[in-house]
Amino acid sequence: MKAILINGSPNEHGCTYTALKEVSDTLNKNNIDTEIFWIGKKTPSGCMACYKCWEIGRCVFDDAVNKLNARADEFDGIIIGSPVYYAAPAGGLLAFLDRLFFSSRGKWCKKFGAAVVSCRRGGASAAFDRLNKYFTIANMPVVSSQYWNQVHGNTPDEVKQDLEGLQTMRTLGENMAWLLKCVEAGRKAGVPEPNYEPVTLTNFIH
Repeated sequence: MKAILINGSPNEHGCTYTALKEVSDTLNKNNIDTEIFWIGKKTPSGCMACYKCWEIGRCVFDDAVNKLNARADEFDGIIIGSPVYYAAPAGGLLAFLDRLFFSSRGKWCKKFGAAVVSCRRGGASAAFDRLNKYFTIANMPVVSSQYWNQVHGNTPDEVKQDLEGLQTMRTLGENMAWLLKCVEAGRKAGVPEPNYEPVTLTNFIH
C-alpha cells in the first residue's frame, strides 16, 4: 500500500512540507509506503474548460498533472498539503488540482483523501474546507484526525513547536494507515466494492 502526499507550497521544504513529513513518517511506521510530490515553483496552467481531456483521456497541458494521473493506480491514498493565502489554498495548487481531478476521469475514485493546511495565524479552516471539496466530488472517502488538519507557524522551526498541530498530523497518519489496512483486509475477505449507477448530471434548466 502506498500514499502520495502533494506539497502545494512554492517552498519545497517549508511549513507545509514539515506537516506532510509528520504524516508521512507515521504512515511509514505503519508499513505504508509514501511519496512526497512537490508541484514546484512555476504556477501551473489553470483549467480552460475545453473538455478535450474527455476525448483524449489526459489534459492538453502536458505537465505534472498528466504524469501524476498516469500513476494514480500506484496509490491507495492521497494527502494534499497547502499553505494558507488569504484564507484559501495556494493559487498554483488549486490550478493543479482543478486539472488533476477534472481530467482524471475517475482515477482517484475510492482512494482515501485528506487535506493538510499550514498558516501563520488564521484562515486555516476555510482553506481546509476548500481542499476537501475535491475529495467529496470524486467519490473519495475523507480521512479525519483529532482536529482540523492544520499546523501553525511562520517557519518550519515554529511549526515544530506546534505540538497539537504535529500530533494532529500523526493522528491523521494513524487513521489513514488503519483505514487502508481495513480495505486491504476487506478485499482479501471478499467484501465487494461499491457498485455505482451511471452518473446523472442536471442543472437548473433541465
